[in-house]
Amino acid sequence: MPNAIRILGLDPGLRRTGWGVVSADGSRLAHVAHGVIAAPEAAPLSERLLAIHQAVCAVIARWAPDEAAIEETFVTANGSSTLKLGHARAAAMLAPAAAGLPVAEYAAKVVKKALVGTGAADKGQVAFMVARLLPTSGAPTADAADALAVAICHASSRRARALGAAA
Repeated sequence: MPNAIRILGLDPGLRRTGWGVVSADGSRLAHVAHGVIAAPEAAPLSERLLAIHQAVCAVIARWAPDEAAIEETFVTANGSSTLKLGHARAAAMLAPAAAGLPVAEYAAKVVKKALVGTGAADKGQVAFMVARLLPTSGAPTADAADALAVAICHASSRRARALGAAA
């Protein structure tokens, strides 16, 4: 893909942070890589956050994305859990920002709607669509599939903005 850009998608979590890189050239998408960052669960919060940040930095160094996209924090009734998830999201989000990459943010419902057509889709439906749109991705774990979905959503959003600007 000669005019392709690489997009890093991130699905942040304190236990597991999914990441996925896609190449987008217009409406053509190609799978580049994906994986899951597992922060050490027994470590103090500061060390877990550092592990997430360093691992995302390593992904950026290895796969050289041009842009990044991250899922927004889902607010739960448990304020402590939401705050910890926000910490993990910040740790992941700082890596592309420090690398000079633009970072887009998408609500989970927006990502689901972009892939499945409904914001109420479940993880299985999202994973199914990721596998259909990126057949060479194999069968990524739920966290990696969600991250690839974020990257696909961003590619679609970029395309829509480009078409709107051309009109």
